[in-house]
Amino acid sequence: MALTYIHHEMKKKLLTAEPTIHETAALHKCYIGEWTEIGARTRMNEVTFGDYSYCTDEVQINYAEIGKFCSIASHVCINPGNHPMWRVTQHHATYRRAAYQLAETDDMEFFEWRRSRKVTIGHDVWIGHGVTVMPGVTIGTGAVVGSGAVVTKDLEPYTIAAGVPAKQIKERFSRQVSRKLLEIAWWDWPRDMLEDKFDELNDVEKFISKYGS
Repeated sequence: MALTYIHHEMKKKLLTAEPTIHETAALHKCYIGEWTEIGARTRMNEVTFGDYSYCTDEVQINYAEIGKFCSIASHVCINPGNHPMWRVTQHHATYRRAAYQLAETDDMEFFEWRRSRKVTIGHDVWIGHGVTVMPGVTIGTGAVVGSGAVVTKDLEPYTIAAGVPAKQIKERFSRQVSRKLLEIAWWDWPRDMLEDKFDELNDVEKFISKYGS
């Protein structure tokens, strides 16, 4: 059988300060920052999504605050819905009761309980393919979460974690470098400053030496 080599030139994508949201994505009561991108079939419910952050396809996020410059791979689930295990039945008929015509209104107290267990993700966090971040978890700035991990506990800034449940594997930098990066907080630089100093983001030692106090 003859093989045919096919080269298809991909169209270059240009982002703008206006968020780029795929037409198949569904967002409910969300704040989406500038220079952001939301991938296909993504679902977000009451999410704050910081400047320059992006997520690819099939991502689900509920009740979460996500910082700037975050990279979220496909099929990530952040803050999956908990069920009321303390009740006789944990089925959602007890709180989505109006849909089952068991009451005129839903159980808003239960939804407030879910809302109170918000997930908080810092800046410049990389979350790999298929990761699940459980309710109430905080992931520190600069952290990395390996593909398929289930994050059940808080992760410190600039750490790398993986596994089920996720455990810290190592730190990206020395504690001193991590502390300096947190102090500099380059992710808060305005656009003009970011453009001016963009090339300096590739060398950690020079960057710390120049901008660290």
